[in-house]
Amino acid sequence: LQWTSSLLQWESPGEPATQSRFEPPARQEVLVKEIPFAEIQDRIGYQFQDITLLETALTHASLSDHRSKSNERQEFLGDAVLGLVVCEHLFRSLAESLEGDLTKVKSHAVSRQVCAEIAVELKLHEALRLGKGMGPATNLPGSVSAAVLESVIGAIYLDGGLAPAQAFILKHLGPRINESLHGGHQHNFKSVLQQTLVSLRMSPPIYMILDEKGPDHAKCFEIAVVSGDRKFTSCWGASKKAGEQAAAQSALRELGVIALDERGIEIARPIASRIRPDSSAGK
Repeated sequence: LQWTSSLLQWESPGEPATQSRFEPPARQEVLVKEIPFAEIQDRIGYQFQDITLLETALTHASLSDHRSKSNERQEFLGDAVLGLVVCEHLFRSLAESLEGDLTKVKSHAVSRQVCAEIAVELKLHEALRLGKGMGPATNLPGSVSAAVLESVIGAIYLDGGLAPAQAFILKHLGPRINESLHGGHQHNFKSVLQQTLVSLRMSPPIYMILDEKGPDHAKCFEIAVVSGDRKFTSCWGASKKAGEQAAAQSALRELGVIALDERGIEIARPIASRIRPDSSAGK
């Protein structure tokens, strides 16, 4: 078995090589494009103290002589770390959301599709060392790309602990979480607004249709939330339901419940940190 700077190949000069439990020829016949570890570390933004952890994270079971030496164990760990970090982030950021709402956001934000997309963006799939039967890296199933991302997360956790793993995850998942909040996978803004108004001892929300445009089959609605004598900024929606959700979200912003964090991601602030608004404002 000989390593070169650009490929991994099985050589059998003279007599056929004696097969051992560590060097099974059938699994090792493969060409691998070697990408320097320094380049991979630059892509993910983390420098490993133990580079063998990164090497393992990039070794698919089709190449390893034993599955325990592939990236599967680190994938298992990385999946758990990913779930912990995202769940804690949602728990702290969406203080008014119920368990079911948090689960909806999490299931979208950490889906296999999202993990695969991030892996491709970081070109981790190109660095994955694959067995001959897997085909080119450009044609990998999404599940394989997602798995290598989780393996890298597991490697970062083993090498540096939770803090760098958390930083890596939120750097790449934060925008996805924000997208899920705005793309129909979000928690129910109307429900959050209802709870918020009760906690602030304000009147229950009333959703007023101010205007509507378009043909009957494609109407858009302008809707505003009214609480007592306070009217919040109106919003348009492609349906009454969408308009009400947008209006509720707008009202939450005006109440200071939703704010931007340092990364530009909308988060819900704890109720204790909010200032009760002047009921006469925004009439």
